[in-house]
Amino acid sequence: MNRIPEGGPDRLKTLQTAFAAHIRDPENHAAPAGIEDRRMKIYRELFFNNISSLLASNFPVLRSIYNEAGWRKLARDFYSEHHCQTPQFTEISKEFLGYLQDERKACEDDPGFLLELAHYEWVELALSLDERNPGALDADRNGDLLNAMPVLSPLAWPLSYRYPVHRIGPDYQPVAPPDEPTHILVYRDPEERVKFMQLNNVSRLLLELIQAEGNATGLELLTQVANTIGHPDPERVIAGGTNLLMELKQKGVILGTRR
Repeated sequence: MNRIPEGGPDRLKTLQTAFAAHIRDPENHAAPAGIEDRRMKIYRELFFNNISSLLASNFPVLRSIYNEAGWRKLARDFYSEHHCQTPQFTEISKEFLGYLQDERKACEDDPGFLLELAHYEWVELALSLDERNPGALDADRNGDLLNAMPVLSPLAWPLSYRYPVHRIGPDYQPVAPPDEPTHILVYRDPEERVKFMQLNNVSRLLLELIQAEGNATGLELLTQVANTIGHPDPERVIAGGTNLLMELKQKGVILGTRR
């Protein structure tokens, strides 16, 4: 049977607090007195390496742009400064994203695309774990996409970034965002695979309008797209948009039409 340290529950709580503080940030918090450093080292390395490896697997591109020392510093900063609100390993990546967005103090060597790249990589994991079932929505799979109201899958996320996050890697790290933003659709297809699709102005506007205009038909949406971009030949936009609607339905991005 494990023995409570001399001094009772209060002493145990103090010991646990000191132990955890040292494990999280050994440079600024001394180890509890009376514990051999050889033993503490095992815990220090085990806990930190688990978190560092988990983050590296969830954010592989982000990891690839850092050298070993830079990555360990980023992981250590998160590990020591952020207090996770969940014990679930699948939620650690979301906690890391929240840390970058709301808590991390900017460092001189942080790339400007740090947060956007992390978000882009997190989306893939988030969509793969999303438990919503598009099949549960009451959509007519054979509905007329032009004359009825298209239904967007809840597992299709149109996203916009200042940086071209889909191109960033060890060999391409822009120091400033380009003049035009990058628009990407991330979705989970009927085979449960997470996929990515870069959007142009027409496809981006169409998806945004489907999300916002719940009572508009496909034809009304495409007409609005043509008017928004000021195309001189609206019929051409409608023809191309009709093909786009059909393509999105085949991919599982559009589920059908509202009944």
